[in-house]
Amino acid sequence: MMVTFVSQCEKNALKKTRRVLDAFANRIGDNTWQTLITEDGLLTIKKMLGQTASRSTAVSCHWIRSRSRSQLLWVVGNKKKFNAEGYVPVNSTEKDLLNSEFENDWKYLPLIKAITGMAALLHDWGKASVLFQEKLNPEIKTKHKGDPLRHEWISCLLFHQFVANPIHQSQDEAWLATLINQSIDETCFNTNVLQKEKALAELPTAAALIAWLIVSHHRLPLPKEEALCNNQREVDNSSLADLLARITPAWGYENRFDEYNALLPKCFEFPLELLSNSSIWLVELKRRAKDLLHHLPLLDLAMNDGSWRGILHHARLCLMLGDHYYSSQPNDHQWKTSIDLYANTDPITKARKQKLDEHLVNVAKVAVNTVKLLPFFETEPLKATELNELAPKANTPKAFRWQDKAVRKINEWREHTEDKSQGYFVVNMASTGCGKTIANAKIMQALSEEGESLRFILALGLRTLTLQTGDEYKERLKLQESDLAVLIGSKAISELHQSGKKVEKDDIEPEQADAGSESLESLQDENDVLDWQGVLPEEELTTVLTKEKDRKLLYAPVLVCTIDHIMAATETKRGGRYILPCLRLMSSDLVIDEIDDFTGDDLIAIGRLVHLAGMLGRKVMISSATIPPDLALGLYNAYRQGWAVFAASRDRVSSINCVYVDEFNTEAQMVGCDDADLAVYEAFQQRFVAKRVDKLKQQISRRKAEIIPCIKQGEQPLEEEYFEIVKQAVLTKHQHHNTIEPESQTRVSFGVVRVANIQPCVELTQYLLSCEWPADTEVRCMPYHSQQVMLLRHAQEKHLDEVLKRKEKTGELPEAFAHPVIRDHLTTCQAKNLIFILVATPVEEVGRDHDFDWAVIEPSSFRSIIQMAGRVRRHRDGEIQEPNIGLLQYNVKGFKGGSDRVFNHPGYETDSATQLATHDLSELVDEKSLLQAVNAIVRIQKRVVLEPRNNLADLEHFATAKTLGTDQIGKPQQVNTSRQDRYNRNRRSSSPQSCWYEHLHGHIHGYWWLTGLPQHFKRFRKSEPTVQIYLVKKARSIEFCLPDEGMPSIDEVLNIKHLPLPPTQQQKLWLQRDYSELVSFYSPSPEQEFSTSVRYGEISFIYREGNQQYSYNDQLGLVKSS
Repeated sequence: MMVTFVSQCEKNALKKTRRVLDAFANRIGDNTWQTLITEDGLLTIKKMLGQTASRSTAVSCHWIRSRSRSQLLWVVGNKKKFNAEGYVPVNSTEKDLLNSEFENDWKYLPLIKAITGMAALLHDWGKASVLFQEKLNPEIKTKHKGDPLRHEWISCLLFHQFVANPIHQSQDEAWLATLINQSIDETCFNTNVLQKEKALAELPTAAALIAWLIVSHHRLPLPKEEALCNNQREVDNSSLADLLARITPAWGYENRFDEYNALLPKCFEFPLELLSNSSIWLVELKRRAKDLLHHLPLLDLAMNDGSWRGILHHARLCLMLGDHYYSSQPNDHQWKTSIDLYANTDPITKARKQKLDEHLVNVAKVAVNTVKLLPFFETEPLKATELNELAPKANTPKAFRWQDKAVRKINEWREHTEDKSQGYFVVNMASTGCGKTIANAKIMQALSEEGESLRFILALGLRTLTLQTGDEYKERLKLQESDLAVLIGSKAISELHQSGKKVEKDDIEPEQADAGSESLESLQDENDVLDWQGVLPEEELTTVLTKEKDRKLLYAPVLVCTIDHIMAATETKRGGRYILPCLRLMSSDLVIDEIDDFTGDDLIAIGRLVHLAGMLGRKVMISSATIPPDLALGLYNAYRQGWAVFAASRDRVSSINCVYVDEFNTEAQMVGCDDADLAVYEAFQQRFVAKRVDKLKQQISRRKAEIIPCIKQGEQPLEEEYFEIVKQAVLTKHQHHNTIEPESQTRVSFGVVRVANIQPCVELTQYLLSCEWPADTEVRCMPYHSQQVMLLRHAQEKHLDEVLKRKEKTGELPEAFAHPVIRDHLTTCQAKNLIFILVATPVEEVGRDHDFDWAVIEPSSFRSIIQMAGRVRRHRDGEIQEPNIGLLQYNVKGFKGGSDRVFNHPGYETDSATQLATHDLSELVDEKSLLQAVNAIVRIQKRVVLEPRNNLADLEHFATAKTLGTDQIGKPQQVNTSRQDRYNRNRRSSSPQSCWYEHLHGHIHGYWWLTGLPQHFKRFRKSEPTVQIYLVKKARSIEFCLPDEGMPSIDEVLNIKHLPLPPTQQQKLWLQRDYSELVSFYSPSPEQEFSTSVRYGEISFIYREGNQQYSYNDQLGLVKSS
């Protein structure tokens, strides 16, 4: 291809780009080059130019397509030097707007700076106490366990006593005037008054916000005692003052050790010197006080329009980022001060480092500068452009043309509404196999500012799904390595995913040592793996984010990650791990894929994230084929209330563009932001879903289900009876749904038996491996669950992906028949029927692109039935006559009896409010409908009158509404009533269970977001504690070990027995795996087998104290012995 390069670089960048381009192309002008080059060569040039790019870089590349036409391929550097076609302007005018391009949109930016600066100057005031100074002194060897009161609480008490002085009359103007005219006189402070319980109560507005910033700059207030936490469950806060008055030292700011009473007085002693003796600190306080006083009218405006919530969020983030940054710096040797108070120590030498006034003044400086950078955080990070693969194509397969139609509809909608509102809440409900993942990228591009770029976060629930999606974006969208970052929490999993063959090993990165200061804590988990090969521009963000890894998280245009990494933005109760996700969210729209995989507490946590995305002005899309109405409504409500805060703070239109998309249709509607407008959203949603249901009913039936009777015979143990019923169901399904292998004339089928929990999964597998089968039938079976060693699970998933991605058309043979493992089984099979059975827990339901001939399902919920059905004939067309899905009449717990609630763990039957009247599936679902077709209709459309005690789908609608609090928000609020009146009315009309902490609506309202209680009560990924161990290959044995020095064996301590399968069972295995052989395969040399097994031998399992025994082998995994 013939290409031309045009450079509009300035200063040093001109020399650097000339050096690169002269090496590859012929210079045909001072700043123009031309050459013949391959596509790979061109990519190399782009990468090399990017490595030296700065603000002064601007290079365009044009492809000469013909004598009369050229095409702009890309621009490296400043795109403003060229227009959309790559032309250079012949003339330009310039106007110095002093950053107004960014700041004019941020009317509250001066207020954020003022509040942040004042809080930063006061945040570590309490470190002046004699107790804290003794702790920092290396000459004092006697160290105590912990401070009786944390330094931020002492800082708050000092600030409170100053502000609460009667002469200030509880007015912000008065205490600020004192700072400006008279400064602080610490000698007047009364030690007795200091030792009060409530340091945040009865303060004027600005002082209250500053006090909260001080007290929360390391951790959100959260009671240590569970009883005190529980006391807040039914408490309502009618105002900010109500909430702040509840916070006492018991909310995480005291350490009641044995020495508490003895050391407590030292927290209020300041004999060394007073901070007010620092003239530099006092001068800065005076300057910041003038600034804040000037902006108090802005604060009044923010308190009235609700913007203060966003202001406080930004202020805390900048304060913590400033504290983190300056604490990581060496002390200023030029600093001159008259006081001998210190703020911190060197993490290595343990010597005292920064003076206290130096630290406070400089943290304030950095924090305020960070506030100034907020507009840049929002707009500066890179976007992916030149995305030719996303453009509509004439040869797009018919099944995927809906994607381009959706984009066209959205573009028309934007033109029609003239982009009045930038708020977008999008729901993608396209069916499985229609290409939702690619459609999501196309839609986000259509919604970008200019409609041609990409910058978004794609959050997924599983690590394997995250890696698969990253691959799909690279392969199908041709996203360059500079455009796409993939982030998961495991380096080992990432390596195994990339492998398929030997992997060169590096040493595992050690975790960061204790830095000696909370503010020095890393902003990311050191074990996180961020795969991005882009080039970091040296711009504003470098000044506060010193680590390259941190900046990578912000700069990568498209970030595909497990949702856990972004959840830190709202779920972090202590430390600064929320800072990077928040900064990323400021500049990135958010897509949450397979949203309905999350239930219960996880949904509430995700709702908090969606609310934050709205508050930061981002667009949000949720995506799944089976989104229940209340799930969409609850998350829309969270987004709506977040967007209202953003719109008020930026003078934007508060209305929201609501978009619904599926493979049949795309519809959009502008919906207002008031509570009364929720009815408009619901009506819009119902219209769209009704049309979708009509279309789904017209489709041919690829899946039909019948209920398999589970009748107790009383001749065998109940569990064996149940397993025998499953076996007979497998034989029936195979008989109707198989493929004849032409060479051997064997009838072959691949099926899945879905089991709710790991224990019965393994027990059923062992039963199927050992029981008697008809003479003309052989089986090959294996279990699939999460409690398996990482390397063995990877080998299993790799094999399943190779065999079960079936896309053959009618009459074609499965590619699986040619797979070496399957071929071996076909060769050795002596029977007419060969059944491949995967006994799987819910890990098979999501994220696996597998296609089975049939399924037998132990029910847990209607959702799990739909999800599992999506794995049957996933990619194959054509209607079936006989049911290819068998639903067991009872699950194993229901069959055994003795439990009031059996559709739980997993399932929706979690408490008395969600308890079913029967557990007989034939009475809980409409079998006639399932015999016609298995689809998502009853999941996406709820009946007018629900019967949650008698219908499985109704139970799920009821539980989802209860979790998201849609019953609390669905009705418009009465006008002209106070918050307290509304609260009292809700209390009278609600059931005793409808406390704020139980549903998402309560987490967004009532000021509780200022504490760590929402995350405490409804934690994301809450589960029983797990033990992490490693299967280590040693010289003479393979045993489970703890990840400690020397890798000590833990087999005996945990009662783990290594039990091989009997030979008769081994012969019936679908896939035989040998851990020792796999470790050897992945090791560069025999000497490295130990380290390879440590890296890839990880397994996590729930360990319960007691005499419990566990058994392990390579085929079944690690399970509790029965």
